[in-house]
Amino acid sequence: MNVREGGVSLSIPEQADEGIGDDVFFNPRMELNRDLTIAALRAYRDRNPNAGTYLDATAATGVRGVRAAADGWTVTCCDRDPDAVSRCEANFERNDLDGDVIRRDVNALLHESAFDVVDVDPFGSPMPFANAAVVGTRNLLCVTATDTAPLCGAHFESGVRRYGTVPRNTDYHAEMGLRVLLSALARVAAVHDVGVEPVLSHSTDHYHRTYLTLSRRATDADAAIDELGYVHGCDDCLHREVAYGLVADPPDGCPHCGSERGYSAGPIWLGTTRDPSFVAAVAEAIDDGMGTETRARRLLARIEDQLDEPTHYDQHRLCKQWGRSAVSMDEFLDALCDAGFEASRAPFGGTTFETPASVAEIRAATADLGG
Repeated sequence: MNVREGGVSLSIPEQADEGIGDDVFFNPRMELNRDLTIAALRAYRDRNPNAGTYLDATAATGVRGVRAAADGWTVTCCDRDPDAVSRCEANFERNDLDGDVIRRDVNALLHESAFDVVDVDPFGSPMPFANAAVVGTRNLLCVTATDTAPLCGAHFESGVRRYGTVPRNTDYHAEMGLRVLLSALARVAAVHDVGVEPVLSHSTDHYHRTYLTLSRRATDADAAIDELGYVHGCDDCLHREVAYGLVADPPDGCPHCGSERGYSAGPIWLGTTRDPSFVAAVAEAIDDGMGTETRARRLLARIEDQLDEPTHYDQHRLCKQWGRSAVSMDEFLDALCDAGFEASRAPFGGTTFETPASVAEIRAATADLGG
């Protein structure tokens, strides 16, 4: 079957389940991810004009590589599957674009060759590729993880194994997963004396995506490690607090309600997950030829405006806990701001928000709202 996306034409195998399964070649549900990738590549090239080479590390049909080549990048696609390699070659040819296609284990390739931008978007966890990706990336490392259940703690044991941390299944599970991923990537990079700085990150549908600029200075690796720590939370009253550092020191009980039903998660990434100026540049690079233009702009606006809090709240979850009716998000956030607290919408759902206020302070500030 033939499809068009982002101005290129692609030949893909017939797929009954929208790319879900062991033989995934093309997933139409990832178009937003790919549109944002092209916009991020444009924004990064404006920031770093010397960046020109792009590796699609797990290429499949080569859709990312073909779209990057159409946007002016010097592209290499890599895949171990001979059918994928043939498909990539055919898709470059049908669009009259140049691109190197290599049949090889990409980990071996990345230990021998370096690229300005490396894009790791595998089926499942990206961690089997993380070490090699850090070694073979000069500037910008783009990573997707689709194993959201291990990342957010819903599949606890596999989350511990893959990401070397203690994930917890919380009411802010999407953000938990994203910050577990960032923590794991920061620690892998630090092994190589490489520092990471997230310039754009999002959790969308069934995956997490982050874009990291790399710095090959040990002091920057140390600075990234300093952004790691723990979240200590309460399952009863939803109180939570964070503690920086690699040594866990969980409280004996909830300091707010005294409950013993607490949890600790970490080490996770507690720092910022984006550079607002870069996010704004990515938004400028979105064009009306992208199939997800409206959705992409809306997501980027929320990411740009969000606070740098390491967790978020869900108004509906809090109101249910307190036995009151939910109100409009604008009204709820205005009440927090009127009480003297910063507050912003969070890009994790329509009723999610971020604020430095504690649960007790949120409850008091919004006490006159709802039923």
